[in-house]
Amino acid sequence: MKNENLTELLEYINPAECDYQEWVNIGMALKYEGYSISDWEQWSSRDTARYHKGECASKWQTFNGSSSPVTAGTIVQMAKNGGWHPAKESYELDWDAEIGAKEDYVFIDKDWIEHKELNIPSEWNPVQQLITYLETLFEASENVGYVTQSWAKENKYLPSSGNYDRTAGQLIEELNKCNGDLGAVIGDYKEEAGAWIRFNPLDGKGVKNENVTEYRYALVESDSMEIEKQNAIIRELELPVACLVHSGGKSLHAIVKIDAMNYDEYRKRVDYLYMICQKNGLIIDRQNKNPSRLSRMPGIMRRGRKQYLLDTNIGKTSWDEWKEWIEGINDDLPDTESIADIWDNLPELSPPLIDGVLRQGHKMLIAGPSKAGKSYALIELCCAIAEGHRWLEWNCTQGKVLYVNLELDRASCLHRFKDVYTALGWQPKNLANIDVWNLRGKSIPMDKLAPKLIRRANKKNYIAIVIDPIYKIITGDENSADQMAHFCNQFDKVCTELGCAVIYCHHHSKGAQGGKKSMDRASGSGVFARDPDALLDFIELEVTDELIKQEQNKAVCELCMNKLRKFNHQDDVSQDDMCSEKAMLKACMDCLSNEEYEDIERAAEAVRKAVQARTAWRVEGTLREFPKFNALNMWFSYPIHKVDRHGGLQDIQPESEKAGYQRGIEERKRNNQKENEKKREKFIHIVESCNYGEPPTFQQVYEALGLAPNTARDWIKRYGYVIEKNTKTVISQEEYDKKYSH
Repeated sequence: MKNENLTELLEYINPAECDYQEWVNIGMALKYEGYSISDWEQWSSRDTARYHKGECASKWQTFNGSSSPVTAGTIVQMAKNGGWHPAKESYELDWDAEIGAKEDYVFIDKDWIEHKELNIPSEWNPVQQLITYLETLFEASENVGYVTQSWAKENKYLPSSGNYDRTAGQLIEELNKCNGDLGAVIGDYKEEAGAWIRFNPLDGKGVKNENVTEYRYALVESDSMEIEKQNAIIRELELPVACLVHSGGKSLHAIVKIDAMNYDEYRKRVDYLYMICQKNGLIIDRQNKNPSRLSRMPGIMRRGRKQYLLDTNIGKTSWDEWKEWIEGINDDLPDTESIADIWDNLPELSPPLIDGVLRQGHKMLIAGPSKAGKSYALIELCCAIAEGHRWLEWNCTQGKVLYVNLELDRASCLHRFKDVYTALGWQPKNLANIDVWNLRGKSIPMDKLAPKLIRRANKKNYIAIVIDPIYKIITGDENSADQMAHFCNQFDKVCTELGCAVIYCHHHSKGAQGGKKSMDRASGSGVFARDPDALLDFIELEVTDELIKQEQNKAVCELCMNKLRKFNHQDDVSQDDMCSEKAMLKACMDCLSNEEYEDIERAAEAVRKAVQARTAWRVEGTLREFPKFNALNMWFSYPIHKVDRHGGLQDIQPESEKAGYQRGIEERKRNNQKENEKKREKFIHIVESCNYGEPPTFQQVYEALGLAPNTARDWIKRYGYVIEKNTKTVISQEEYDKKYSH
């Protein structure tokens, strides 16, 4: 603290905004640090409403030391609260800081700024000075507040509430007719005091903040530095100044264009304006921030000196133009470069993280509907990166990965990792490469999460960070392009700060996706799909009963073959038998013990159920860094995805890509299948119940069904039953085969 000049810091603390104890603490800190009573007195006098001469002196005498003294730290903290930052302070992001926020906005070195001479008018025309001021700041119909009456208090002149009942147009008209007699229009004033004017229009009912009708201008004033230096900094900052007035004292009054929509926006813009001025060496009198504030009226004499209009409409033309310019100067963007200079020495591309899909340090989005197993796919990817294995169809670079879990409770999340490892059949040799950050119930918007994530991940050397899912941390309206652009920028900041890839998932929009491109299926703004370097889109494939039976047949055949190999009976089956579930089961029954065969039967039933439960998916990619890959077909067999190596899904056309007539035909086909299933259930129920549980005769069946005998024969054949020749009873084909197999 010894390096800071506390009297300079006091410029950032408004005594009018301090309570009594804060005012006392300032005095105690100044005395403790070796400053004089005059320093406290001069600062306190800025609060003209409460300041009483001699009060500081009497209070100063009571500051006789304490076991816990008030020190310079109190003043430093209060100054920081008022907008001050140490010139050489290095900022560390706090928990809620926005990454990339402008931490200084300093582009003027106040120690090197040259003084700017004042543009003093060669001729003194007080009436014209005021007319120009009014014409510049006000519409003709707007009420103007001004003060010519003042009263003395301890060698100071303080303004009264003044006048506010006339419009700018009325004042200008009267000034044009007054023959140079300014007092005839606005009233006489004391030359010792001067006169004041309010720079924002009023409603004609008063002079308080609530009487301001347009939050158009703000006052920038500094009375603690050379006036030529004030002039130089105001112009160097290119403040959008409507009128620049010499106060007739030791300061300039810059009436700055704010153009706020309401009081709340006015306050924010004034705070921003004052912050920029303070950081660039213009020590601001912060008491001037109210929109109803008085400023010095041009065309007035004050103690033998002129209050005059130096300039109008200097700097940038508007608040928006000025702020954009300020932000542009401080944007920290890289300089342009000539490609000719680097043509023979191009920078190396980032190495792949997922071969043919994603580079390290880039972004990837996985999009898909619910039940696609997106979270499991991301967990599979984490495991593949940790172990250096393949993920789906692609090789992965081995390294450390962080999984940010926003949705699952901690136990469920951790069990999923173990379940995935087990289902993949991988040995967990590199579990230390996987970190999990469980944030269920604690998720916050991404612009707040990003700095916390960077803080935790720094120096962990992650090559990938997986965020699942992003709907928990979306900042703003997901259908707003500009808000989603800001949201997606947070991923860029994480990539840039940590040098790792960011991978995240999002859901499809609701409703039919008919005919949409893969990049247009994700919910919300198109920014989601167009921002990442790689987009993998999951679309569901509708599988037929026939395909399910084929897959069940393949799975059971594979199960049987593995069992036969175990007992060295693989040569006992032909190539044709290997493709038939029925033949493979018979081979197992012939070659294995009864106990082993019973195990096979139980396992086969479990395999059939697992195949029945799995869903089919197609992965399409939109890539920025790599050529487009052929669509990848896969099964989601809980809890992992398996690439379709047999090609059973290759010819399935997704529902979203079918023409209208195709969807109509398939809808009718599904309805027919449902109707047929109802008939089948009805038939089986009648066969099993019409003869009290015993096999019914053919006559009992067709009479119970209410069908003609020939139609009943068609049903019996269609649903897997036969009519026994000898007894004329109806039994299932399976029972018939067992009965007559020998």
